Amino acid sequence: MKRKSLKLAISFILVMIVSCDEPETVVTDVVHPDGSVTRKIEMRNMENKFKIKNIQVPFDSTWTVRDSLEIDNKGDTTWIKRADKFFASTVELNKAYQADSGNNREISRRAEFRKKFKWFNTEYKFAEIIDKELSNSYPVSDFLNEEELKWFYSPNDITHEKLTGPDSLKYKAFEETLNKKKDRWALKCLASEWINSFVRLTEGKAGSDLSLESLKKHEDDLVKLAETEENNEKFDSLWKNGIILKEFLGETNAQKFKTEADSAASLAIERVFFSFHEYTVKMIMPGKLTGTNGFIDSTGIMRWPVKSDYFTTQTYEMWAESKTSNQWTWIVSGIFILFVIAGIIFKSIKKG
Repeated sequence: MKRKSLKLAISFILVMIVSCDEPETVVTDVVHPDGSVTRKIEMRNMENKFKIKNIQVPFDSTWTVRDSLEIDNKGDTTWIKRADKFFASTVELNKAYQADSGNNREISRRAEFRKKFKWFNTEYKFAEIIDKELSNSYPVSDFLNEEELKWFYSPNDITHEKLTGPDSLKYKAFEETLNKKKDRWALKCLASEWINSFVRLTEGKAGSDLSLESLKKHEDDLVKLAETEENNEKFDSLWKNGIILKEFLGETNAQKFKTEADSAASLAIERVFFSFHEYTVKMIMPGKLTGTNGFIDSTGIMRWPVKSDYFTTQTYEMWAESKTSNQWTWIVSGIFILFVIAGIIFKSIKKG
């Protein structure tokens, strides 16, 4: 949702300080049959700087760390820090999330593990879950179809390959259409968050014409004011001059509640364009993989990109399911069947 092509961002500028020290980070969860997890982190940076406050996931001095570097054929150096830590259960892993002091510490994240015994097999499910940030906005799935959602959640290298491949014109047109829908989603979320914040700030001061129900009926009108070709390049000046508010609230209310409207706009921007630093999650499950909503790479390992858009208005769950065969149950079942057959034979001989 932080796309530069979003024209409303001309007026709603969110100044975000992105640290140059932030590494490219990949997290791998190696899930064991008993529910314990060995978590591995690989961090890459152009400088040998890996401060805990700049790391996207929980990390501290208790991890086992290995440092190395790579020099490419151009002579550029990449510093690499690999770390791993054993967590006896997802309870311990979730405590690490709660105590996180990295740059994504404000984001609510957790892990879940489920194990189910089914005699011949034992089934497992592991999930990394990020709770949604906004409660007053709209799910992105209301704006994108199934094919567009698949592209939306795809890793960058997969979409890049298609955009630069033999069918690039087709995929560029597809992405352009998708981006327009994402823009409208962002506008709808901003409008909804602004309305809810404005109603809270004017509670007890405004009349029934500025109630939540009344303003929500005209939410699309506010979105259209920002969407029109005439307004989208000068929305900022139109807002500052009160023209947008006059059209939406009426002249009297626009003048009376200008301060509240500006404060609500700031709150909406802060909520919709919240700070988050991207990373990648990978999983290795016990036994045979039976299901996942992740992307399986060439090595057979599942992966998910983690971006703010994914959990802005919907909970983002990265899950995988697998199963292992319980060999001892096959042996017990075989012995039982032999006993049954032997009993039948013995009984038949006795009768004979």
